[in-house]
Amino acid sequence: MKQEKELERLEGYVDCRNRPALHGKHGGMLAASFVLVVEVMENLAFLATASNLVTYLTGYMHLSLSESAVTVNNFMATSFLLALLGAFLSDAFCTTYIIYLVSAIIEFLGLVILTIQARSASLKPPPCIPSSPACQSMTRSQVAMLFGGLYLSALGIGGIKGSLAPHGAEQFDKDTVQGRNGRSTFFNYFVFSLAGGGLIAVTFVVWLEDNKGWQWGFAISMIAILLSIVVFVSGSLLYRNKKPTGSPLTTIGKVLAAAIFSHRPSQCTTDSNAGIDHSLGTADTVPSNELTFLNRAVEDDQCIKFLHCTIEEVEDVKIVIQLIPIFLSTIVLNCCLAQLSTFSVEQAATMDTHVGSFKVPPASLPIFPIIFMMIMAPVYDHVILPFARKVTRTEVGITHLQRIGTGLVLSIVAMTVAALVEVKRKRVAAEAGLLDSKDPLPISFFWIAFQYLFLGSADLFTLAGLLEFFFSEAPAKMRSLATSLSWTSLALGYYLSSVLVKIVNSATGNGSHLPWLKGTNLNHYHLERFYWLMCALSCVNYLCFLFCATRYLYKRSGTKG
Repeated sequence: MKQEKELERLEGYVDCRNRPALHGKHGGMLAASFVLVVEVMENLAFLATASNLVTYLTGYMHLSLSESAVTVNNFMATSFLLALLGAFLSDAFCTTYIIYLVSAIIEFLGLVILTIQARSASLKPPPCIPSSPACQSMTRSQVAMLFGGLYLSALGIGGIKGSLAPHGAEQFDKDTVQGRNGRSTFFNYFVFSLAGGGLIAVTFVVWLEDNKGWQWGFAISMIAILLSIVVFVSGSLLYRNKKPTGSPLTTIGKVLAAAIFSHRPSQCTTDSNAGIDHSLGTADTVPSNELTFLNRAVEDDQCIKFLHCTIEEVEDVKIVIQLIPIFLSTIVLNCCLAQLSTFSVEQAATMDTHVGSFKVPPASLPIFPIIFMMIMAPVYDHVILPFARKVTRTEVGITHLQRIGTGLVLSIVAMTVAALVEVKRKRVAAEAGLLDSKDPLPISFFWIAFQYLFLGSADLFTLAGLLEFFFSEAPAKMRSLATSLSWTSLALGYYLSSVLVKIVNSATGNGSHLPWLKGTNLNHYHLERFYWLMCALSCVNYLCFLFCATRYLYKRSGTKG
């Protein structure tokens, strides 16, 4: 009986009481389902704050449109970038279970600060007509409170992003077809849950913010994150928690240092390279032929004792380095996605947003890609993927890199559509004599829905593909950190968007020419040129992705991307 119990143990996993996790008792889709429900609430809280934040900053905090756009981009970028911190702590020191709980509490505290400021008139500048000379700027204390609340929330959001998806994915066995297929289903429904939270945020919560006051929007975000903690804890008895295995950054740094600073074998007292076969073999016996310069970290262990590396550590670092080009090739896509929460919202605000007698808030426009994502996620998992598996006679059906590549192509289409729609919007404004007017243009906001639809589709294909790709390919000791690269790509995309806006304005604002993206009236912007620039960058980026993807060798199957 004792031997039977030993066989049931999950190596490297513990339960919520730090006892060995057991097969059949811990993990599985039921445990992962709690994570999916939590993701709905977590993303509701995040997007309820971020999706309409430009309107809050311009209308209530008296920032200019460009300042508001940069602030929102930086807030979202920082939130995603901090996923690296949450993931690092999950891999190195704490379980993903602990990191999620601590991060959710931190985000809750940040939302409390924002709710108090939105509720109190004395903590905001006096009301005025936006862009009026009479508008007062925020005081230093108001600025400190606003950005303190935003970035405390960002710290919590980052920790959640870096721990929640890996926590759910760890509930499945990697060594069985059923487990790997279950994990694939989890990532598809993780995106579905992410979209579900976003749907509530950009409809009900945005309507509350625009019609009842921003204190209600922040308060709902606060309640949502509090409820997510309750739901997450409710599944505690079912979770398997991966035990931390030490700092992955230490391993990476040690291998790189050993490879760089190692001596030649002739300088060592013993030639530790003797007998090592450089042909391709398993990581347990000989180093592989990929990135061979790192093999010196193993070959020279007699010379630098404190940099001694095992072949397994060297092969793990090789895998991480090979993931980096794929990671870098998704940043431009996420730069395109950044436009959904900034300039696209402002475009819609100049148009006719009525559907019958109902006026749709511009910040609710993401409802189009969100609904599409919620429809396509189960269709992809239950129809497209089984069909692809049957046709290709492979376990995966559609590879992760094929899925990511599809998303990149859709982003090119989205930027092309965005540029054409902006040309049409400005032509309507000129023909109606409303270039200098604040009145809504005689053109439906449904035109903007096309770029949202294509970018939402790109996000569906790319995000789920990236999450599963990084988790599946990364070494077991670095899964959380590698998975967080998906969010880091989003962060760098938002930062790149902010940097591009500044570069474009600096380059185009010479002499008598006004910058493309500066001023108080969107009708005088050259937004269509900016979108064409994004389209060109996306095309170049896709070619770089193709070059890297066709040369990538999958870890488990040994096939090329």
